[in-house]
Amino acid sequence: MQTRATPATPSALDRFNTAPADEAARTLLTCLGSHDWAHRLTAHRPYPDLPALLAAADEAAYDLTPTALTEALSAETQPALPADTYAAAHTALSAAHAAYESRFGHVFVICLDGLKADEALDHVLAGIRSRLSNDPEEERLVASEELRRLARGRLSRLSGARGTARPATTDPHPANHPNPPPP
Repeated sequence: MQTRATPATPSALDRFNTAPADEAARTLLTCLGSHDWAHRLTAHRPYPDLPALLAAADEAAYDLTPTALTEALSAETQPALPADTYAAAHTALSAAHAAYESRFGHVFVICLDGLKADEALDHVLAGIRSRLSNDPEEERLVASEELRRLARGRLSRLSGARGTARPATTDPHPANHPNPPPP
């Protein structure tokens, strides 16, 4: 007696590895808004496992040109505050974001992976305040590292990796960025 084997459902990474290049690149752009970064990762498929994809993503993020970094920073949005955050905190955070954007010309980016929701506000405010004292070149390096960390966390979540923390940032306008199929 023979039984039919149920075909295995392809993993998110398998789907990413076999997706058309334009679809894979669009998916990657939800993790980091640099076309150069997304095309580089797409061109080097297939990845044998998530650690290999994450290593390639890190390397590509470290190699971002100033133009690609500017593109990635312009695609980011401010992290959303928890709904129960009080008005004074919104005011303080809005003022801090405005000061940061005025000084550096791009949105403040910070990875909040691993933080509890009630720790995020203090972490963001402390981060903005400390980074406002950076010179522009130093801040581009810090922002680049935060983008790399954001991309790494987003890739992990898109791939369905277990043990990943809550999203690092939340777009206050989710309709602007519909969720693509995971890699």
